[in-house]
Amino acid sequence: MQWLHYHHLMPLLQRFLNCAICINTRDHNPPHFHIRMNDGREALVDIALLEIHYGSVPRREIKEALEWANRNKEFLLKKFKEYNQ
Repeated sequence: MQWLHYHHLMPLLQRFLNCAICINTRDHNPPHFHIRMNDGREALVDIALLEIHYGSVPRREIKEALEWANRNKEFLLKKFKEYNQ
């Protein structure tokens, strides 16, 4: 199992059947979020572009999470800034 940025608090923002969306506190730019799969895999996703920057989770497995993120980009960006001031 590989967790990205495991040394910081990562608040849960949205849960789905097979995964959850989290944003790390004290994280690096560009603004991004993490999709944690129930089986331990993880993907780091750019908020603006919704591109996977790290991780090996196929887009088809996180389709629901990416669609939610697309509808909630402003919320995700606000939370990233709040957690990383």
